[in-house]
Amino acid sequence: MILPPGASVEPFRQRFPWLGPDLQTIRDTVRRPRLPPVGGDAILLDVGEGDRLLGWLDPPERPDPLALVLVLPGLGGAADGVGPRRLSLALRQAGLAVLRLNLRGAGAGRPLARGTYSAQCNSDLLPVLERARTLAQGRPLLAVGLSLGGTMLLNLVLAEGRLDGLVCLSSPLDLEAAMVQIEQRRNRPYQRWLVRRLCRQTLADPFGVSEAERRALTGSRRATTIRHFDALITAPRWQYRSVEHYYAEASPLPKLLRRSPPLPPTLIVHAQDDPWVPVAAATAVAQARLPGVEVLLPRRGGHNGFHGLGDGPAGCWSDRVTVQWLRRLVAPDVPSPLP
Repeated sequence: MILPPGASVEPFRQRFPWLGPDLQTIRDTVRRPRLPPVGGDAILLDVGEGDRLLGWLDPPERPDPLALVLVLPGLGGAADGVGPRRLSLALRQAGLAVLRLNLRGAGAGRPLARGTYSAQCNSDLLPVLERARTLAQGRPLLAVGLSLGGTMLLNLVLAEGRLDGLVCLSSPLDLEAAMVQIEQRRNRPYQRWLVRRLCRQTLADPFGVSEAERRALTGSRRATTIRHFDALITAPRWQYRSVEHYYAEASPLPKLLRRSPPLPPTLIVHAQDDPWVPVAAATAVAQARLPGVEVLLPRRGGHNGFHGLGDGPAGCWSDRVTVQWLRRLVAPDVPSPLP
């Protein structure tokens, strides 16, 4: 694990039987944890041209929250997934309010906006941040991105810098490198599962899809890899010249390494054994020692897994690390209620 000077973080230790990168990665799919109902309030967020995104505002377990945390899900884009809900529970127990966002075309917000999200969707997230600032009522506005959600948030702050703190968990910083890794033979079952989800989500667009898009999603030449899907759907919908252009423009790594002025306080967490997203980009950020950027690279954890010893209702290891790091930003002298 690479730590900033003087930092202290509990080491990650895998919990039996979730040993190895693949079992860490699929744990929440094969054994879905039972989480208490959140009871949040639905928030509609206008993003222009009549489109709206659906968010859930989860209250903290204290009357006066320390901050508001925007939580973005990963590929799939739904705010009611296990990862966003469990993280919200840990944040709320620590005195933080949470805004969980459904990405464009995802989850319960599917009927509210045409099209689908991309790894760089600043036009959607800028109005979300403006509304979140209002909801924060003068308190700090923080954000956490799970997997691709972290990529989106990094692209946003690199362009706009409108957050008081940011955590990225298992986020692809170099999209081309991530595609090369997910296309490895060992990852074919993952890729088939992910592409089927993306195609179903796109076909469910109540605003319709073009005939060319329908053929790309259902015909004999339909997308069979994420790269193919992005070439046929994502890149043209977001006005990129090609899938190569999309991956180059939406990869935060080059911009991170030449960033000036510095980012808001940022934590990047990435397991060295992540089977989906190679760790090399996060390692490059750690070695660059960018001002305000801290990097944790545990040896184990899989892709957005981190199911370890000591897990409980307060979340997995990465949830606990996220909570501790965010509280250090906004309330360094206030003891955390979490163990």
